[in-house]
Amino acid sequence: MNNPAPADIAPLFANRELSQISFNARVLDQALDKRIPLLERLRFLCISCTNLDEFFEIRAGNLTRKIGMVQVPGPDGRTPQEVLDAVHDESAKLVRAQYSCWQDVLAPALAAEGIRVLKSRDWDAATADWLRTYFNDEVMPVLSPLGLDPAHPFPKILNKSLNLVVLVEGRDAFGREGGLAIVRAPRSLPRIIRIPESVSGGKSDFVFLSSILSQYVSDLFPGMTVNGAYQFRVTRNSELFVDEEEVEDIAIALRDELARRGYLRAVRLEIDEACPDEIVGTLLENFELTENAVYRINGPVNLNRVSQVIDLAQRPDLLYGDFNSRKMEIGDDLFHHVRDRDILLHHPYDSFSTVIELLRQASVDPDVLAIKQTLYRAGKGSPIVDHLIQAARNGKDVTVVVELRARFDEEANLDFADRLQEAGVQVVYGVVGYKTHAKMMLIVRREANQLRRYVHLGTGNYHSGTARVYTDFGLITANPDIGRDVHLIFQQLSGLAPAIQLHRLLQSPFSLHSGLIERIEREAEHARAGRPARLIAKMNALNETKVIRALYAASQAGVQIDLIVRGACTLQPGIQGISENIRVRSIVGRFLEHHRVYWFRNDGDSEIYCSSADWLERNLLRRVETAFPILDPILARRVYEESLENYLRDNQNAYELLPDGTYTRVEVEPGEQPFSAQMSLLAQTAAGHSA
Repeated sequence: MNNPAPADIAPLFANRELSQISFNARVLDQALDKRIPLLERLRFLCISCTNLDEFFEIRAGNLTRKIGMVQVPGPDGRTPQEVLDAVHDESAKLVRAQYSCWQDVLAPALAAEGIRVLKSRDWDAATADWLRTYFNDEVMPVLSPLGLDPAHPFPKILNKSLNLVVLVEGRDAFGREGGLAIVRAPRSLPRIIRIPESVSGGKSDFVFLSSILSQYVSDLFPGMTVNGAYQFRVTRNSELFVDEEEVEDIAIALRDELARRGYLRAVRLEIDEACPDEIVGTLLENFELTENAVYRINGPVNLNRVSQVIDLAQRPDLLYGDFNSRKMEIGDDLFHHVRDRDILLHHPYDSFSTVIELLRQASVDPDVLAIKQTLYRAGKGSPIVDHLIQAARNGKDVTVVVELRARFDEEANLDFADRLQEAGVQVVYGVVGYKTHAKMMLIVRREANQLRRYVHLGTGNYHSGTARVYTDFGLITANPDIGRDVHLIFQQLSGLAPAIQLHRLLQSPFSLHSGLIERIEREAEHARAGRPARLIAKMNALNETKVIRALYAASQAGVQIDLIVRGACTLQPGIQGISENIRVRSIVGRFLEHHRVYWFRNDGDSEIYCSSADWLERNLLRRVETAFPILDPILARRVYEESLENYLRDNQNAYELLPDGTYTRVEVEPGEQPFSAQMSLLAQTAAGHSA
């Protein structure tokens, strides 16, 4: 592809932030799908809400920070200010759709099933009396209303906390005139309250805390008149910044930043739509926000909290049915299995327990000398962390690369890093300036007077919880070349090793980016030579401009390209003369699609890689990532069929990206049978075999 002039670049690249909002709209679309169990639809609604929260905390927060700098246009030609304005426009549409979904669709459907979330106008006398007692006994004692005057300036409002701004008239006991007051709901209070059946008559009746506060807030101001109470919530930038080159101890610096996170710059204000403009203006001035950052809400500002009803309702008939992951019959010597043949795990269809068992056996095996592991997210009460600690106590040499900067898991990672160090584990915090996102485990074992390396490589985290709901691949192998590569990468992470030459793996930030482009260009050369050329790649997101340019050039050469991109995608397919040979689809289903798989036809000598890396600028250029080949032809075929071929057939959970940047749901064509990739894999799991 010829290098276009700057004015020609913008039409070829969509905006990442707007593409991410579009993904959240696809998640919300699942909440409207009547084929999905009702409480699972509610879960999808809540996921779209929490996704949008995180989007504002990170993506919009970064845009706000850039606006204070030089206004440099992005690949799509827009300045940060232009993008932020468009973000607010598109987010406002999404928020309206979320509340319409709740009020017009899901709440009535839940009520028809006997699950009611009652508004104050729906309370009968007995319910109102019980809720007032609940307010007086459980809520009011922990509230501290704050009247705003020169002695009580506007308080600091915690990120995403529930608050009321109250308009009060009259004089208090000190003769002070009423005005505005702020009531903050402590995080210790539940946001959803179940009403006893003996009170309301319903087995599953609930009320939002915000409704109780709004109804009885006047009790906090005796002798005065409350003329209005309006709930609001502010979202703040939550991206932590630590100048690693300027600090002596990143752990200490990160703890300091975590203490400030809840009070960083505001990026969004959600407020009751009935709130007068004058009060909204006061809040905007305090939070230093513009008018388009206000989201006027017809309902609870913390709608995502209704997710608690999913568990509280105790209605398994309105949820997905349980399934049992396949468990390997491995006995007491997993190493024997791996010496004979590589093991491929496809989570959640294959149990994550095999990975845990591998580490457990290594922790107690007297022939195991050393264990090295990366940890990005591990979860509370992680058995992985427990086995690493046990290994160290059993005299193994254990090294763990803990990524302290895993977003929103920083505090948890600091805690288990401390636990590991106290047990004698050598803890490394990775490389300055580069997050360690690679998923690697290396076990060194003495066998017959020689050392053998056993390796686990994955596309997802060492996290038992997410392994049940995220789709990921894991490879356990004793391949000497792969073992050597992983050993060299761990040396690089824990020491001051020079650039390394890897035999099998591709690694960010060194060889993965260039390796992808080389393989894309190789397909283009095959096409120009008249040979069949094709590549298929599956990932979470795509925005790296050089990779996209290479894909455009390959399309122009005649390469057939299929991309399965769950979330944001800035490549624009189907543009005549540029990308007409590229097709992009997104899959949103019961499980979160998380594995990254890259397949290159290579004139019949195909290559397939699994990876921890999306085709994002950050993953390819600013993180430590790995892509590992599946060398066993039987396992390679399995990866191809389960993660690529299956998903290209899907006509139940797939969305196609159009040239104008919008998505359309893939429908069943005449003569086609309905096919869901995830449901097909679940059926195979139930039958006890892989694809």
